[in-house]
Amino acid sequence: MLLSTFSGKILEAGVDEAGRGCLAGPVVAAAVILPAGYTHPLLNDSKQLNKKQRELIRKDVLQDAVCWAIGEASPSEIDAINILQATFLAMHRAVEGLAHQAEHLIVDGNRFKPYGQVPHTCIVKGDGKYLSIAAASILAKTHRDAIMQQLAEEYGMYGWERNAGYPTPEHRIALADHGSTPHHRQSFTLLPAQPALF
Repeated sequence: MLLSTFSGKILEAGVDEAGRGCLAGPVVAAAVILPAGYTHPLLNDSKQLNKKQRELIRKDVLQDAVCWAIGEASPSEIDAINILQATFLAMHRAVEGLAHQAEHLIVDGNRFKPYGQVPHTCIVKGDGKYLSIAAASILAKTHRDAIMQQLAEEYGMYGWERNAGYPTPEHRIALADHGSTPHHRQSFTLLPAQPALF
């Protein structure tokens, strides 16, 4: 059973991201403040849920949350400042977008760049421990999947509607055949080095 609070603060925001390991598309973060004592029978780490479950829970979170916000960092920003800093940037944009100032942030993972004077706690695998982080993981994942689905309509050869920009064999084969797009992260290893022939 996931916990409803870490700090005991009423306006505690869970923060999580999606898309750090992708070759294409933005890194997306979400911040969510849930009502005190909130419960949900299915809410869990987005990776433990199927697409249909994520979409159903997403609707509940959007309806039930005290407030929520999404932040993004673009492929060009990722290339300019590196993926870790871009992830922090997306997280800060999400926290900044909240309708209420968070009193405490609980952040999935083991690293975070402080946001102003707001206290924070990093929680490894927090999306499987705290409801607000799980909610943030679902909003970030579903938002990013929708972006990649839309981009797939223009760039159908990469299979982004299926792989969401992750380095699957399908994605890598398309990169070898068609090259990269403006949505690819040029600072990433898009194709593994070719082995020497002799």
